[in-house]
Amino acid sequence: MLLQGSCHCQRVRFRVRCPHPYPFLLCYCSICRKTEGGGGYGINLGGDNASLEIEGREHVSVYRPLIEDPQTGERREDPGERHFCRHCGCALWAWDPRWPDLVHPAASAIDTDLPVPPERSHMMLGSKASWVPVQAGPDDRRFDEYPDESLAEWHRRLGLEDSGE
Repeated sequence: MLLQGSCHCQRVRFRVRCPHPYPFLLCYCSICRKTEGGGGYGINLGGDNASLEIEGREHVSVYRPLIEDPQTGERREDPGERHFCRHCGCALWAWDPRWPDLVHPAASAIDTDLPVPPERSHMMLGSKASWVPVQAGPDDRRFDEYPDESLAEWHRRLGLEDSGE
């Protein structure tokens, strides 16, 4: 599915092909919560990085959060990049050099109507803020850390393969 997105001030607009466009994975980690999530979580989609087209790239900044090593307690810069508009602060997409073919647009920045997922996965609940309620549906899945399936596996399991739109 071809998705179009933009920041709030409209200085940045982008298009990306997303074979996995269902906004099903809600992440409650501190990074997503603080950079994307007004509801206490962030929702990212799965896109093809090679298809990403950007207008207004000069207005995009990158944030690489510091993460704590669970063994040593040492804080180090995460290789993942969170792209945002330097004017309005809108989260746009995330990209990680460990998975260079993927780009993860923030669902909140997408202007195209997104399909409604039949179920959702709530991840990183172990680091959820105490004030954030988990509003899970009856078929929703919950994970203290990472889910047990990838974006592609979730779409395949539910028969939601890309229709080629």
